[in-house]
Amino acid sequence: MKPTDLRGILHYIPQFREKTFVIAMDGAIVAEENFANILLDIAVLRSLNIDVVLVHGASALVRLLARERGVTPSSLDGTGITDAQTLALTIKAANLLTHEVLEGLAALDLRAACTNGITAHPAGILQGVDQLFTGKVERVDIELFRTLLDQRIIPVVPPLGFDGDGRTYRVNSDHVAVALAEALHAVKILFITTCDGLFQQGRLIRQMPVGDLDQILATRRQDILPEMMSKAVHAAAACHAGIPRVHLINGRVEEGLLAEVFSNEGIGTLIYANEYQQVRRAMKKDVRHLQQLTKQAMASDELVKRTRADIEKTLQDYYIFEIDRNPVACVALHPYRDQHKGELASLYVSPPHENQGIGRKLIQFAENKARELGLDELFALSTQAFTYFQSKGGFVEGSPDTLPPGRREKYEQSGRHSKVLVKRLARPASPPGPET
Repeated sequence: MKPTDLRGILHYIPQFREKTFVIAMDGAIVAEENFANILLDIAVLRSLNIDVVLVHGASALVRLLARERGVTPSSLDGTGITDAQTLALTIKAANLLTHEVLEGLAALDLRAACTNGITAHPAGILQGVDQLFTGKVERVDIELFRTLLDQRIIPVVPPLGFDGDGRTYRVNSDHVAVALAEALHAVKILFITTCDGLFQQGRLIRQMPVGDLDQILATRRQDILPEMMSKAVHAAAACHAGIPRVHLINGRVEEGLLAEVFSNEGIGTLIYANEYQQVRRAMKKDVRHLQQLTKQAMASDELVKRTRADIEKTLQDYYIFEIDRNPVACVALHPYRDQHKGELASLYVSPPHENQGIGRKLIQFAENKARELGLDELFALSTQAFTYFQSKGGFVEGSPDTLPPGRREKYEQSGRHSKVLVKRLARPASPPGPET
């Protein structure tokens, strides 16, 4: 979806209006050519009455400043030991980057302010080693941040925290983002990085429930690129802290921020904490969605043509697959109760969501529904997707003679010569009887 697609954006506005997003940018992104476009995307979010808190890192600039001075920093990312020299580099880098951010927002007529609203305490001695000036977030000044947001001022937060005695500590910016999101009840954290997202076995992960990410972190940490480890760990922590959605995107992609927020497919990785996908029965308001979803498939003769009246007539048989309350796929189960058979029909997944297992989920859903109705067999008619039903759904080729009489008549009248695919439904095993 292009951000210029106003209808696509309007679909999401009721969900996000007057909600809070925490946007956490790696310091390297500020130096990228696309940085100005990211700020422009933030201006769009603000124009839609979405509150934005902007957190930035500093590791890339700390590395550069250290190289210029011929010194070796004790830590780059706010974890591990931060000695006095590295803290001084971090403060200088953070101030320079904050200035760049404030300057860029001012150019877009957006008010912003750097805050000292992160109270930190020393990380302390870990495994016998003093972490010196590395800190952990102790408290977020919620009143300060809420006051700024209520005045339509964007808080800009560096990777620094302060204690009650005026001492400064370096804090991991991802940790700061999670603490802010939790304190402000944000609905999203968007980590803007120099990577496309999280990868597993060389493949970009598009969506993943936090439980699956927990499993990877517990047993297969080597699957995660080292430069994305902090993002993965803090994405999981954010979900467990009650943040519904955490996005990891490449800040070098033009218009990527809006594309991630205002489309289902996005451009990066989404980690989600609650039910992100669901299958539900279609309602009258969904008839238009069903027509739009299947329009292309009917035009290519992949699906049999159905008018609005046809769909409305059997609407109770249709089910919608939603992603974040947006219909992206559908299926119908037409029961023939007298013959204990059911027809799996109108299975369709929108092109941007193909190859994500949605079709198989809908087939399984239809099978379970058929069992609930006491049906013994499913059949499907297909002119082009019959190999999919066979390889992914476990169907076998059958004969038109096996169709219920009324359906057989329609089959012959259509002249489509569809292949008939059949699947016997195994009944769930009966529970064991009571012990004697």
